[in-house]
Amino acid sequence: MKGKESQTVEFKTNWRDEYLKIICAFANTNGGELIIGVDDKGIPVGVKNSKKLLEDLPNKINNKLGIIASIKGEKKKGKEILKIIIKSSSVPISYNGKYYIRSGSTTQELKGKELADFLMKKIGKTWDEFVEEAIVLDDINSETVEEFKKRAVDRIPSIVEENDLKTLFEKLELIENGKLKRAAVLLFGKNPQRFYPNAIVKIGKFLTETEILTTDIVEGNLFAQLNNTLEILRTKYLVSTIKFEGIYRRDILEYPYEALREAIINALIHRDYLGTSNIQIRVYNDKLIIMNEGKLPPEVPIEKLKTNHLSKPRNRLLAKIFYDAGLIESWGRGTIKIVENCIKQGLPEPDFIEEYGVMTVKFYKDIYTEENLRKIGLNERQIKAVMYVKQRGNITNKEYRTINKVSDETARLELNDLTEKEIFTPKGKGRSVKYVFK
Repeated sequence: MKGKESQTVEFKTNWRDEYLKIICAFANTNGGELIIGVDDKGIPVGVKNSKKLLEDLPNKINNKLGIIASIKGEKKKGKEILKIIIKSSSVPISYNGKYYIRSGSTTQELKGKELADFLMKKIGKTWDEFVEEAIVLDDINSETVEEFKKRAVDRIPSIVEENDLKTLFEKLELIENGKLKRAAVLLFGKNPQRFYPNAIVKIGKFLTETEILTTDIVEGNLFAQLNNTLEILRTKYLVSTIKFEGIYRRDILEYPYEALREAIINALIHRDYLGTSNIQIRVYNDKLIIMNEGKLPPEVPIEKLKTNHLSKPRNRLLAKIFYDAGLIESWGRGTIKIVENCIKQGLPEPDFIEEYGVMTVKFYKDIYTEENLRKIGLNERQIKAVMYVKQRGNITNKEYRTINKVSDETARLELNDLTEKEIFTPKGKGRSVKYVFK
């Protein structure tokens, strides 16, 4: 046989009923072929009872799995083999109450969170669209609802006229068969943490990776979490500088307010609420990190976040209501706006990182870090010179030659390059020129 075992091909020398889980896995993934009468090296060894299997297997597969497979008998090198061809199923398929998928050339049983994610995807619902039986209308904060109605008037003009809460929630898709959905309590609940204890934001001031100076926990519904998180950051954790434009005073936060707002909204509406971790915001002396549990969808790889990309919300209703409230756009531009706001304020581009099922946004306060200087194309000698100026305030051509052990011409060219890149600016004339930060 040509080829080898893969995510869509499996070889077996003979049939066993336990192989129904392989067929189940193919149906739950991308479809595939289970080939009977072939060893694991792809060499045909033949099936002795191929005629009986051709008669029995279609009914057995249909009765046990509820799917119809195409089964063909073929001869390879004079040996009878059977090909069981399975298409990908649009609904979840179980075998003996368990669910399987293909991972590489192996069959894996789904459990716990992975199983829940799989079932939701197959059903076509996101986590927030499911009904939460314990939630009732008395759990809803009427003040939050009224504030939402004011914000949503531009996108839903008729909303201000709707005073019946049940009717309003039906229009917003937050009720199903008279029961409130999970999104309703997260967005408008008086105390969502009664139902989802980990649906909180933790803010910490870190002196080092292990030394924490202060911590705040932000609870409440998602609108309250957004407002309170931004306010706590602004008043307690971050520094603002004062700038006057004519007679007008501006307080400029050390990280762009709009960029922080976009990143926090993304964490709130794209978070994996099936997980056990809360949203974390870690504030260091030179950076700020926002972390939330939840992988990016396959349609939006991490490298696409700084360019135009599809909008694929993990929680459809949370994203929809935030859009209705005018807090986000539906074009997948949130991450681009984060980058643009940082650059506009003269800060390095933030990093978007996905590791171990956690999405992280890293903001940098210091543009002159070694990591960022490498990103903009500086060589190691130039980076050493920038670090020198950070410590001493300026550098001369002679000092550049000394610390880097280079010629006068090399020092001149590389200092000119730093000037052209608007990192340094020269002060003075002739041999007394000193280079300082622009």
